[in-house]
Amino acid sequence: MAQDATLTLNSGQAMPVIGLGTWQAPAGQVGAAVKAALEGGYRHIDCAAIYGNEAEIGAVFAEAFASGLVKREDLFVTSKLWNSEHSPENVRPALEVTLKELRLDYLDLYLIHWPQCFAKESEGNRSIPKNDDGSIKYDLATPSQKTWAALEQCVDAGLTRSIGLSNFNSEQIAGICDGARIQPAVLQVEIHPYHSQQPLVAFCQARNIVVTAYSPLGTGAVIDGSTVVGNPVLKEIGEKYGKSSAQVAICWLASRGLVVIPKSVTPARVLQNREVKFELSAEDIAKVDALNKDCRNGWGGPLSADGSPRDIAHPLYPFGAGRPAF
Repeated sequence: MAQDATLTLNSGQAMPVIGLGTWQAPAGQVGAAVKAALEGGYRHIDCAAIYGNEAEIGAVFAEAFASGLVKREDLFVTSKLWNSEHSPENVRPALEVTLKELRLDYLDLYLIHWPQCFAKESEGNRSIPKNDDGSIKYDLATPSQKTWAALEQCVDAGLTRSIGLSNFNSEQIAGICDGARIQPAVLQVEIHPYHSQQPLVAFCQARNIVVTAYSPLGTGAVIDGSTVVGNPVLKEIGEKYGKSSAQVAICWLASRGLVVIPKSVTPARVLQNREVKFELSAEDIAKVDALNKDCRNGWGGPLSADGSPRDIAHPLYPFGAGRPAF
C-alpha cells in the first residue's frame, strides 16, 4: 500500500487512508504530535470537539500554513458534532466554534459523533449536562434525521465539504440514508484485529460509505492474555516483513479498503504508524482475520459504576441488547 494512498468519497473528495487520531491526546502533547505528523507527511488529522484539544491543534495548523509546511487545500481535517449540540439550531454554531478553534475556514469532513443526544445547558460545543444524581441529562426529542438535515445545511454554507456518522449501527445508518438529501460519506467506528466489524463494513461499502477505523490498535484490549500490539500472531507476521505488530494491524485494515487513524503522541511512533508501504499475503490476511473476537473493548461510551455503558438507557444508544447485530 502506498503511504499517500487515498479513497474517493461519494462527495468526490480524496481522503487519505492513513491519518492521525487525536482522541486521548493530552493537552501540551497533542500539538507536538500533530506537528511531527505534518512534518512526517501526514495529510489527514482526525479531531473532535469533545476531545478538548482543538485549539492546540489549530495553533499548529496556523503555524504550518504560515511556514509553507502544508497548504490548507492539501490537508484533510475531520471533526465531530458532540452529543449536546444535536438540536438543529445548535449544529452550525457548534461547527463554527470548532472552525474557530482549529483556525480553519472549512472542514473536510464533519461527523455526528454519537446518535444519542444530550440536553444543552452551557455555552460552547462540548457540554455534558448531568442530573442531580450524576446521570446524564438527555434530549429525547431530537431525531438524528433532523440533526442530519442541519449538517446538510452546513455543506450548503461551505463550512464542511463532506458529512458523515460515527458510532451508528446499521439500522441507524439506513435511517439517515433513506431520508438524506446528501448521503453520508463516512462512518467512523472502532475496528481492530480483535473487533473486525466485517458485517458493518460490508453494509457501508455496499452503500458507497467509506469506513474509518478508530482505535485500530485496540486501545489496550486484551484477548487470550495479549494486547493487539503484543499479539504473537501479529509479531510473527511482522517479522516476515520487517515491521511491527502495529504496522501489520494498520496494513491489514488498509488492505480492507478502510481509512485508519492510529493515535500516538510519541513522534517516532507517529511516523512509524504511517510506514505501511507493504502488502500482506492472502495467507497473512487470513491469520489476522482469525483473531477477531467481536471485542469492542468496552468503548460503547464511558462506563457507569456498575460497568455498563453510561448511555445504554438512551433509546438511540447504538450497541448492546435489543440493538441491531451490527
